Amino acid sequence: MTGVSATYARGVSATEIGDWDAASRAVADAYFPHELTDLSGTDRPKLSLTTVDLGGVTLGRLHWGADIAIACDYPGAYEVNIPVTGRLESRGSHGETVSVPGQATVFRADTPSVITHWGATCSVLGVKFDREHLEREADRILGSPVRSKLELPDQLDLTGPASEWHGLVRALSEQLDGALEVVRNPVVGAQLAGAVTAAFVLAVAPQDGPAGPPRPGMIRRVLDSLHDDPGRAWTSADMAELAGTSVRRLQEAFAHFVGRSPSACLLDIRLDRAHADLVAGAGAVTVADVAYRWGFSHPGRFAAAFKRRYGTTPAEVLRGR
Repeated sequence: MTGVSATYARGVSATEIGDWDAASRAVADAYFPHELTDLSGTDRPKLSLTTVDLGGVTLGRLHWGADIAIACDYPGAYEVNIPVTGRLESRGSHGETVSVPGQATVFRADTPSVITHWGATCSVLGVKFDREHLEREADRILGSPVRSKLELPDQLDLTGPASEWHGLVRALSEQLDGALEVVRNPVVGAQLAGAVTAAFVLAVAPQDGPAGPPRPGMIRRVLDSLHDDPGRAWTSADMAELAGTSVRRLQEAFAHFVGRSPSACLLDIRLDRAHADLVAGAGAVTVADVAYRWGFSHPGRFAAAFKRRYGTTPAEVLRGR
């Protein structure tokens, strides 16, 4: 494909671009201002770009189709570049980094770095975290009472602790071509951003130190709030902050007292509310309306979870069967 196809979730648009300057501007609009160098000597780029802004987190796929170099200061945001194919070579304050599939290169906010060689065969899944969003959420996820400096490695091994995060962003990236409607729902978009952020922080942060036994009071506070407002864009960090602990501690407390995770409890509450809406709907609502109202990111997955719970489909309940 010649040119670039750029897609944005907030006000979806698409543009075909056929020259280096225009392609560079499109990438800068989605990610960062940069200095681009064509190492291949080609006249026109063969670049494809698809991105979605979840609010604090931008997720996208990028393939230049040519050998290039990029110098960037990464103003106001962190970037994690995951090669899907090919090889990504970079140089920063800590030296040289080479990433291939199964690895990811991490670029720190407000820190000059150079991608010295982005090969023509290299396709990248890029995850951009706004600095304020990532640092604030990291403190909530880790239960830190004061803002601490976020220490990130130069490279992530995606087969280790970061594998869960990698699986999540890879699954989301596979929906970029046709599932952008769901992130227009503020509940869904916020939850996806929260899930991506929490999984990333838990993958790169050290394990919590010793702590006392889990307290049932924190469980009650969280469950009461989930029942009071299940349609809210709940994230793991929201629940941990409400409980006054870290995400890991909260998960341990729920496992001890409830035997289930906080997210599983929220799923049950939302399914209950969705079932009630469908029973009362009598054709006045659609399954998609109900799914989005209660924070489900995809009608198909909502229907699958609903059938596991009730033994029937949302459509059948809506029709009164």
